[in-house]
Amino acid sequence: MFQQWRRRRAVKRIEPGDGSSLRRFRWWQLLGRSMFHRDLPVPVEGPVRYTVDVRQWKTDENGYVKVHLYRDGLQHAVARAPALFPVERGTIEVAASSFGLKRCHYVADDGTEHQLTPDPWSAEGRRARFEERRPVLSRVVGAVSIVALLVGVVLLLQEIAVPILQIPPIAERIGTVEPLIRLPLWLTITLALAAALASTERALRLRYHWLLDAAGN
Repeated sequence: MFQQWRRRRAVKRIEPGDGSSLRRFRWWQLLGRSMFHRDLPVPVEGPVRYTVDVRQWKTDENGYVKVHLYRDGLQHAVARAPALFPVERGTIEVAASSFGLKRCHYVADDGTEHQLTPDPWSAEGRRARFEERRPVLSRVVGAVSIVALLVGVVLLLQEIAVPILQIPPIAERIGTVEPLIRLPLWLTITLALAAALASTERALRLRYHWLLDAAGN
């Protein structure tokens, strides 16, 4: 029931597109623009190409990321993320995190899901080619990203737990609690940057876990 209510809300947020043409991807947009494609069969028209275009650094007046949906190169609809666009025989669902997209899928009416194909010029497309050409090294990079985020989770949990355990009524029962891990400032900054890079790398593959990547955010 909650999912149906959320879907209805997402559909109500859709605004009609202005019919403007899709602008080609430029190299300087690598870190701030995501573009994905999906070709869908239409009985009379033939194959129709849908394109999802998201500018992560370009938000509306309320701070929401806008998702632009193009149909055969013309702007078809606009909605804020998380967005849900009804299309032929299904929906296109898009969700964003602080470091990129965490979901960009076509969900057919029968429930099957297919991730949209990243534009080859986008950062997501380049990461996909790297995975295809260097699968072993790609898995190593993915594993390093997970380790970096796990370290961030541990440090975050410590930051949350220590102040709580130092509250007088709790401290009187369990005694004085000190941080288990004390890091110099330079290492703390380095680990924070590593966690941000790890979250970005996972966003390029549309990987998201509520604990790992939320901590990275």
